[in-house]
Amino acid sequence: MPATPPRPPGLSLLQPALPSPLQPAEDDRFGRHGVQLLLKRDDLIHPDLPGNKWRKLAPNLLAAAGRPVLTFGGAYSNHLRATAAAGRLLGFRTVGVVRGDELAHRPLNPSLAQCAADGMRLHFVDRRTYRAKADPQVLAGLLSAHGECEVIPEGGSNALAAQGCTELGRELRGRAAVAAVACGTGGTLAGLAAGLATGQRALGIPVLRGGFLGDAVRDLQREAFGGPAGAWSLDDRFHFGGYARTTVALHAFADDFEDRHGLPVERLYVAKLLYALTVLAEEGAFPAGTAVAAVVTGRPDPAEPPGAPQSASSR
Repeated sequence: MPATPPRPPGLSLLQPALPSPLQPAEDDRFGRHGVQLLLKRDDLIHPDLPGNKWRKLAPNLLAAAGRPVLTFGGAYSNHLRATAAAGRLLGFRTVGVVRGDELAHRPLNPSLAQCAADGMRLHFVDRRTYRAKADPQVLAGLLSAHGECEVIPEGGSNALAAQGCTELGRELRGRAAVAAVACGTGGTLAGLAAGLATGQRALGIPVLRGGFLGDAVRDLQREAFGGPAGAWSLDDRFHFGGYARTTVALHAFADDFEDRHGLPVERLYVAKLLYALTVLAEEGAFPAGTAVAAVVTGRPDPAEPPGAPQSASSR
């Protein structure tokens, strides 16, 4: 397994809180089945680059070595915001390619306004072009418009990101039999599984429907580690309608979890993860005596559209 990539020059100035805390959460919905719930508080790593955004961006910024960065996201993308914040804090130029050319003629929503305030140049494209963003001709056109840039994919998930997330698995070695994480593009799960010790397993909860994430994780592990790495599985039942979609029931669950544990619960990823683990514990998926670590990859986002249910926008 490759060594964890060093941090990009200058990132140490941001003073990340690593390793992130692992906190027990006493909860009768787990306890009555003999299961211990632990919260891996990656949301506390950094105020502007929390959770898996730090772990995935750090090795990519090392590769960029201070060059401009071009990346992709939807109208409420926390990946775009984290990249823009990194550019502001470390002094490099950022370009965000945003899905939806109609947004170019509207006032910026709070998420995109924050990106712009952090110095990100926003480039809006239609949805057909966005789907073809990996096409060499599309990329060539973007780079022609914005100059030479280091290109980071949507969600920050690539081989470097998976390698960066192996440290998350290493931090959990010997601490839990199961390490569970909500998944969007698969990079965090790919690295988490690779970093765990023999006998531990990673569980991914996809937050979008489609059933394609298994192939994405396998591809990322092949690119990052040369082949399969670690034990992992997916449970596709808890996407609540798809990417960035929620329901009234999910919000009620998240509100209750906050009241029980004093943990601010991000709705689009973390709430789905915690809900899934509660259902799985009730179904008997975890033998008595199992410790399950839930990776808290982010915090509630004031830039997200208020209310429930929500719809639309890739993260």
